[in-house]
Amino acid sequence: MTLQNRVLPTGEITMLPFRGTLMGNRGILHGGDQRLKTARWQHPHWVTCRLHYKDWHRPVMTPHNYTELFFLDECVALAAGHRPCGLCRHREYTLFKQAFMAANATHNLSEIDHLMRRSRVLPNRTQRRYQAPIETLPDGTFILYQAAPWLLWQSHLLLNVGGRYTRKIQRPDHGLMTTLTPAPTVAALAHGYRPDLHPSAQHLLNR
Repeated sequence: MTLQNRVLPTGEITMLPFRGTLMGNRGILHGGDQRLKTARWQHPHWVTCRLHYKDWHRPVMTPHNYTELFFLDECVALAAGHRPCGLCRHREYTLFKQAFMAANATHNLSEIDHLMRRSRVLPNRTQRRYQAPIETLPDGTFILYQAAPWLLWQSHLLLNVGGRYTRKIQRPDHGLMTTLTPAPTVAALAHGYRPDLHPSAQHLLNR
């Protein structure tokens, strides 16, 4: 059975049948029937984890344990408001933390998580979005373009739909865009943090 635990760059948690390359955690979001309750987070520490770490194994969506969320790749996870886990993704966590603190004048993990919490969700619990000139946005940023989520990467936009990247077009030279990736995370990307891409994105870029 496909569970409702696949996260899109728009912040939606869906039942699309993809697993992706990363798992995430926001706390316990599901009940004993493996269905999501109304809450979409239970703590401010939204992390992304490796799918395989040591010999650890856990059944998905077990009662009274955190809800395993899945992301197509790290660019999607960043757009949804997550950061790398400090345990299983320690290298990425260290690089992200360095870039984030340099870009946002934060000094520790508590300040990072506080700023990320404020920047990713509105008071009505919908995704916080903002307008930014496309020429100022770094690789790894998600925008809404033609009413769909597109990833900015080098000179291209990559369409994300159905749990994969499906189309590549030339990146516009200028224009104000609705930006999905939270502003502090965009600043960290601009400061040199390099997220991993899904193979479907690499395939498009290599064509």
